[in-house]
Amino acid sequence: MSSRTPVRPEVAPRPTDLLIRQKCEAMIEYGYVALRQFPKFERHVLAAEIRVSMLALLRLIVVCNKRYHKKTTLQELDAELDLLRCQVRLAKSLGYLDFKKYETWAKHNDEIGRMLGGWIKSMASPMGEAH
Repeated sequence: MSSRTPVRPEVAPRPTDLLIRQKCEAMIEYGYVALRQFPKFERHVLAAEIRVSMLALLRLIVVCNKRYHKKTTLQELDAELDLLRCQVRLAKSLGYLDFKKYETWAKHNDEIGRMLGGWIKSMASPMGEAH
């Protein structure tokens, strides 16, 4: 028996998955790794709140993709992303995240935010309302 830890096989994204969902899943994977670096006394407080926000973000993306009327769900998604950004910024300012981890995580969140902004904009256009 080998003493090495088992390597998790890479799961290829399905072509039917939304790109924003794939980006959110990548951000969550990165976030979980970064949250392991938090001090032990913070792992069940701020780290837990960040985990809840990340999973809520993913849940809202899935729900929004399934709904016919997306406007309110997109607004909830936007608010949840803003909350996650604030929590990550707070973790950095409290010294739980180093600058490099914060910068990488913020880039993930910004990319999701740009995609979300495009989705909201497409729903506001006359063609988007027909969808």
